[in-house]
Amino acid sequence: MTAEPWSLPPLWRWARFDEVAKVASNLVGPTQYPDLPHIAPNHIESETGRLLPYSTVAADGVTSAKHGFRAGQVLYSKIRPYLAKVIVAEFDGLCSADIYPIDTDLEPRYLKWWMLTREFTRLAAGEQARTVLPKINVRGLNALPVPVAPAETQRRIVEILEDHLSRLDAAATLLRTAASRWSSLWQSVLEGQLTGAGIAGERRAHPGLADEGVDDGALARLPTGWGWTRLGDLADVVGGVTKDASRQSDPSFVERPYLRVANVQRGFLNLGTVTTIRVPEPTASKLQLVAGDVLLNEGGDRDKLGRGWVWEGQVDNCIHQNHVFRARVRDGSIDPYLLSWAANSIGGRWCERNGRQSVNLASISLSKIKLMPIPVPPLAEQPRIVDRLSSLSDSGLQLRAQVEAASKRGDALRRSLLAAAFGGGLTGMASELDEPVELAGV
Repeated sequence: MTAEPWSLPPLWRWARFDEVAKVASNLVGPTQYPDLPHIAPNHIESETGRLLPYSTVAADGVTSAKHGFRAGQVLYSKIRPYLAKVIVAEFDGLCSADIYPIDTDLEPRYLKWWMLTREFTRLAAGEQARTVLPKINVRGLNALPVPVAPAETQRRIVEILEDHLSRLDAAATLLRTAASRWSSLWQSVLEGQLTGAGIAGERRAHPGLADEGVDDGALARLPTGWGWTRLGDLADVVGGVTKDASRQSDPSFVERPYLRVANVQRGFLNLGTVTTIRVPEPTASKLQLVAGDVLLNEGGDRDKLGRGWVWEGQVDNCIHQNHVFRARVRDGSIDPYLLSWAANSIGGRWCERNGRQSVNLASISLSKIKLMPIPVPPLAEQPRIVDRLSSLSDSGLQLRAQVEAASKRGDALRRSLLAAAFGGGLTGMASELDEPVELAGV
């Protein structure tokens, strides 16, 4: 057995996994199993022990080997990165061969929560076989330690854990709901401001754009004095540098920081990690970013096309890779922030309709993105719109930061509860507690 991780309370003991549980060996080959639930690792939510929506096996059967499982068994994903995926089955069904059905003499939910602790996941990762897709085999799993509490204590731990974890889950749901509602409100206000939705008076009946062979969709009718314009008519749009690994040691090249797709997010730039690249000096000069440049992503998931934000000169001598377009507004015809907000909302949907889709990635060409339609308010109106949207955007960023901080606190508390539970640190019955449980040593 792997070394005992810590000392246990009186009447507890450490046991090998195979002393208290057994992996069921009921793997069945391809055959017909109509209308049975089918569970795969992606149907199990990491770290929560919650089953996500799953499918049933089609009437024509399965095409690869599956495990049969029974209600009450523990289902454990044995492959990385899914080691922290465990549920207790509430019905009979089939599961992927990458999941172990486990019978146990312990309270099944007690074993489930132990297998979801950070300590167990760490130990399991250390036992993984070195294969193309690392996984833990039965031998490695059987050698892992399990802290065995008396039967009544197991039931009490499960009661306390699930009571408090349900509160954390409810709080997490509220956080996600708040963030989702804000996102919907922001999109509504954003597009209303970009298209002059609150301005009274007559509106242009036709967008006034020439047919360029693209799908512009139903463009909003704009107030008098506003107009739809193609991105390429507003800004100089260029692609970035392609990394040539074979020439990175060329002594004539200069080293420059450069932005990748991961740096260019929707409505902000993630500059926590900015890598460098060696390029010819003329290329570095041609692609050097200046404050006010609008960055737009060329590829990725289909709903990420065109996303980006305004460069504000945060990194000296910075350039951009070929998967990031740079749009430099000409003649001050539109505020760069208005352009970027339009590209992130109206333009994002336009890119989804007009981008290309390969097997794994979507992309949009330089020539195509220049045809993106952009609503352009009168110059006198633009500062007011920018001020309004900037204020709302700042509020949204603050909300997002607060949600992320609260989510991290919730995750930390979840880990602390699990660690305390299997060290004997939870006290009191859940039904007796008006305050959060005590965490010994936390």
